[in-house]
Amino acid sequence: MIPATLRISLIAAVICYFIVILYFLKQRALNLKYTLLWLVAGFVMGLLVAIPELLVAIIRLFGIQDNMNGLFIFMIGFIILILLSLTSIASRQNGKLRKLTQELAILDKRVRELERNPAAQAGGNGGESGQMQEGQKDA
Repeated sequence: MIPATLRISLIAAVICYFIVILYFLKQRALNLKYTLLWLVAGFVMGLLVAIPELLVAIIRLFGIQDNMNGLFIFMIGFIILILLSLTSIASRQNGKLRKLTQELAILDKRVRELERNPAAQAGGNGGESGQMQEGQKDA
């Protein structure tokens, strides 16, 4: 169904795709747990290039008459799944960033309070050490 030269070109493209993914993984440009999504995408592409009859069978299963329409629908659905996954990842990272920012603000406030009240640093009990220093000054 697919001409031999096109199939060879597509197989070479899928191999290049895997090389790029593995390069990004090695350079730590992609996190290991997120790389799985891209590896699955590459595996599906490679499977469909190696066995094009599988794509035709899936398209016929959904009742789509034209192979190209089925391919476009299949790819658009796959892209939507990838976008949904990436949106989920971005949302989780946003939540983590917000939590870290809040924790940093709390720690910054504590540091400023300790810098303003050196008696709390020395005594450890806060107000008691300050009272003892005042009493010692009177004596």
